Amino acid sequence: MIDYHLHLWSHGAKDHPVLLEELAAYCEHAATQGVSEIAVTEHFYRFSQARSILSGYFRRYPESAMRDLMEDYWESNATADLDQYVAVVQEAKAAGLPIVMGLEVDYYPEAMDRVQSLLQGYPFDVLLGSVHWIDAWPFDHVDDPVVMAEWERIGVEPAWSAYTRALEELAATHAVDVLAHPDLVKVAGHRPSVPTEYYDRMAEAAAAAGIAAEVSSAGMRKPVEEFYPAPELLKRFLDRGVALTTASDAHGLGDVADRAPAIRSLLASEGVTTLRRFERRVGSQVAL
Repeated sequence: MIDYHLHLWSHGAKDHPVLLEELAAYCEHAATQGVSEIAVTEHFYRFSQARSILSGYFRRYPESAMRDLMEDYWESNATADLDQYVAVVQEAKAAGLPIVMGLEVDYYPEAMDRVQSLLQGYPFDVLLGSVHWIDAWPFDHVDDPVVMAEWERIGVEPAWSAYTRALEELAATHAVDVLAHPDLVKVAGHRPSVPTEYYDRMAEAAAAAGIAAEVSSAGMRKPVEEFYPAPELLKRFLDRGVALTTASDAHGLGDVADRAPAIRSLLASEGVTTLRRFERRVGSQVAL
């Protein structure tokens, strides 16, 4: 079992220097839940190197309260040093900790070439791909009532349609190795009456790109109270031969390997026996 989606800093909290002791504690806690390898995958936007190539990105969208909120949030978070992060994770690997180095990379339409060019200069093992916002709307900020009010203005069907299109485009860039929380758009509990078209498109996007999809317990800690992906989407991934990773999307030690035994049981019930692990962005099989 693996946990291939872990963060070191809580949402909205200031970053702190990455410490070898912190990574060791993550590994130790994961082992208590039967997890033999972890991937540290901090958000790319939390690093000053992201600002160096993407500062002002959200100004491409029409002026609005959402754009101002998103730009302020993004710019205020891009303060950590990617080189320091990489150096400490490499130190942890050299010390024999069962850890691989990754990032969670958001989709930036018309700018992914810049992102890819920067990240190619680092020895990452795995890159997760995510869609956390639709244009300048951070739809997964479930604790912000102003953000959540946009669901009524935009509508569930248009939101799901835009999200699915962004996920398809992200997969097609081949910039990432895994689709993280692939149906994140359900996070607040809003679903279209017939989601099957979107599920089919999400699964086909992963299959066509040859990338893996993540099975994550994070949704159980959100208003939707469901694993990512939904059971119907998971079946579509399996039907199309899409490889899987497993994850907690923890933002602190307490949630590392969250519900790992439940994920294992779920996948075993679907006949899954192997997961996809990565080293220097090359995938291989590991036992569930």
